[in-house]
Amino acid sequence: MMKFLSLLLTPLVFFMSFQATDLDLVRANYKKMVSDKELCERVIAELTMTKNNSAVHLGYLGGLQTIWANHVFSPISKLNTFKEGKKNIEQAIKKEPNNVELRFIRLSVQKNAPSFLGYRSNINEDTDFIKENRQQISSEIVKKNIGTLLKSKL
Repeated sequence: MMKFLSLLLTPLVFFMSFQATDLDLVRANYKKMVSDKELCERVIAELTMTKNNSAVHLGYLGGLQTIWANHVFSPISKLNTFKEGKKNIEQAIKKEPNNVELRFIRLSVQKNAPSFLGYRSNINEDTDFIKENRQQISSEIVKKNIGTLLKSKL
């Protein structure tokens, strides 16, 4: 019974905390969603349901959609999901091309995307942009995520 209540309450607690902290929760768990299918699915659902039109919100939705492509089975679904995420990332960057956090999201996707998807053309540009402008980031979580990404190899 206790396990059932826990399973029932977890999405409610997650939803309530998501509303309260919004993007900080996504930022803090961004890397974890690569391996946590359920968390990734819940956060995508929350980002989709939340009526927030910010470029950063759209960028994270796109980033998570590209991550979600790792969790789906069908090759066609993988490709379509990845393309939707890519489209959202690019749309977000078009809205705010000088946003360091959006460049981080795109860089994190491009560094990890298989080369056959053809989404790797901004790696050098985004790396340089982030290095030159990372002082604009106020979130400690994003600073840490950027530091981890810049240290990782291709």
